[in-house]
Amino acid sequence: MEFIEAKTILQRATYGKEWFGIDYNMNLYKGCCHKCIYCDSRSNCYQVEDFDRVRAKKDEIEILNRELKSKRKKGVIGIGAMSDTYNSLEKQYEITRQALKLISCYNFGVSIETKSNLIVRDIDIFKEINNKADIILKFTITSADDNLSQKIEPGVCVSSERLKAMKQLSKEGLFVGTLLTPIIPFITDSEENIKNVIKLSYENGAKFVFSMGGITLRENQREYFYEQLDKTFPKIKERYIKIYRNDYFCYPLNRNLNKIFEEECEKYRLLYKMNDIIKAYKKEIKEEQQLAFI
Repeated sequence: MEFIEAKTILQRATYGKEWFGIDYNMNLYKGCCHKCIYCDSRSNCYQVEDFDRVRAKKDEIEILNRELKSKRKKGVIGIGAMSDTYNSLEKQYEITRQALKLISCYNFGVSIETKSNLIVRDIDIFKEINNKADIILKFTITSADDNLSQKIEPGVCVSSERLKAMKQLSKEGLFVGTLLTPIIPFITDSEENIKNVIKLSYENGAKFVFSMGGITLRENQREYFYEQLDKTFPKIKERYIKIYRNDYFCYPLNRNLNKIFEEECEKYRLLYKMNDIIKAYKKEIKEEQQLAFI
């Protein structure tokens, strides 16, 4: 694996309060090998050349240690926004595990997004963090069908394996849930799929299911997405070109999906609104609410 230069590891999350209440953002790897056909991180605006090649950062654990030590304000560190921190190389290099140990040592919280069942390896550290700070673990699950998930996310374990990992984490008392994002028009936007993902999430210990609706397409990512459609889902590309043209956000045509999504989440008593999810996992908010009743 190539190691690239880096001056900083932690960045202040300007959008954090809107995205699971994170305070800092951290990407330990550059690029991703999951080859998900819909990944927005492939877009030109992020300037990640050769996106499918995973690179790490030189001396990043030492840099992270200095940065965590110098922070006066504790908070939740978001991991996995640009590239999955549990990629296939993490099993060998354990960069994420080392970073989590530091996060626990300095009493920071963590918010992780992943499609990999390798995450269960770090249950011991997650439990340490959970004893003193905020932690939320999110699995992207776009399809309830393993065959379909393998087509749209070919470089990572299938949905059923992620759900098994979710169940294992939930049994350890960790706050876990599902990112039902994106919902891909003409591929994963059936009512049956939405209902099944929510049902399976509930059965495997999820506390929430969050969705943003459709798929985002912009320069470079759009071209890649269309290439993959031609290979795996013939004739669907033409429908995108005709219906969405150059739209950035491509919503499913079935306008009832959002209603169905909300009804199914309420049926299983799963949280689905961002503010409710944040309130449910943040210890500080819980303590403030408890004090209000004293």
